[in-house]
Amino acid sequence: MSNAPHERADNIRWHPREIVRTDREQITKGPGATVWLTGFSGSGKSTIAARCEALLVASGRAAYTLDGDNIRHGLNADLGFSPEDRTENVRRVGEVARLMADAGLTVFAPLISPYTEGRNNIRSQHADAFIPFYEVYVATPIEVCEERDTKGLYARARAGELTEFTGINAPYEVPTAPDLAVDTSTMTIDEAARAVLALID
Repeated sequence: MSNAPHERADNIRWHPREIVRTDREQITKGPGATVWLTGFSGSGKSTIAARCEALLVASGRAAYTLDGDNIRHGLNADLGFSPEDRTENVRRVGEVARLMADAGLTVFAPLISPYTEGRNNIRSQHADAFIPFYEVYVATPIEVCEERDTKGLYARARAGELTEFTGINAPYEVPTAPDLAVDTSTMTIDEAARAVLALID
């Protein structure tokens, strides 16, 4: 990954469209929005997002999940887990989510996204574009996440095989004012998903 700052070239211009957002929303059956799910690995972010996506699509709405792990197989395959790469990972997904939401989709973005500044930047970019943005803190305690250890990552981090692992040897900045907090240690995935979907109804 290049360490050069992101600079806008002086030979590009924004090209106007022939339609407006509400025209696209007639096709997608609802206004676009981004639901950003943040929390520790194993907290249930991706499972909640997948359930929300399935419920919305079943109801006739256009939705898509930008799963953090899936994105790292392609768009963000060049990024590691240093603070700088994590920041760039979040920035890229935030940009894609904003574009897809502008197209009229409800976008679910389950990413650890450990830094407050990165999450706030995405919220601000959505606000500037008049696109709804909802931050959901999946507040499952790290002790529960580690007990689950669905990917075996916590064990590897404890053994020193993984560095910069959030919650073990890398920081996580807890959201101070999320739009919603859910905890999969005290509620089912269906309960959490329906709480999330209530945000956008």
